[in-house]
Amino acid sequence: MGFPVGCTDVFFPKLLIHILTILGLMRKFIYVLLSILGLGDFLEPEMPLQTWPESGGEPRSISASLIRELLPVVKFSEISDLAAPECCAVCLYEFEDDDEIRRLTNCRHIFHRSCLDRWMDHDQKTCPLCRTAFIPEDMQDAFNERLWLASGISDFYGEYSPMTL
Repeated sequence: MGFPVGCTDVFFPKLLIHILTILGLMRKFIYVLLSILGLGDFLEPEMPLQTWPESGGEPRSISASLIRELLPVVKFSEISDLAAPECCAVCLYEFEDDDEIRRLTNCRHIFHRSCLDRWMDHDQKTCPLCRTAFIPEDMQDAFNERLWLASGISDFYGEYSPMTL
C-alpha cells in the first residue's frame, strides 16, 4: 500500500537541490577568490545608515513625544562608557562618532535616534532589547499626569478629572 510516486516527482526536486548547492559553492569560491585578490570589499559595499524621513501625515503618539523629551539625544562620541555596544541592536549598523543616539535611563542601552524614534512611533514604551520600561517607576506618576494634560482629555472633564480626585 502507499502512494505511487513517478520518477519525475522525485527527480526534479533532487535536481533543483543539487543545482542550488552547486550555485552556493560557486558563490563561496568566488568570494574567497576575490578576498585573496584583495577585492573582498567589492562584494560588500559600505551601506550608509538609513535615515527614515519624518512623515508629517501620520499622527504622532502623545506618549511618544513625551518620552522623547525625557530621553536626551547625544553624539556617540560623547559617551565615555567602555562597555558601550559597537552596533545598534535595532538596525545592526555600527555606531559612528557623529551618530545621534538615545541612551535609555533604566537599562542604559543605546540606540540610534531614528531607530528608537520609529520604535516609539509604534506606541512602544519599552526597550526593544530587554523590554524594560522607558519611564523609571519614580517618574511614572509625573509622566502619567503630563500625558493626561497633554492629551486634552482633562478639557472634557473640567474640574472633575481623575487626577484631582
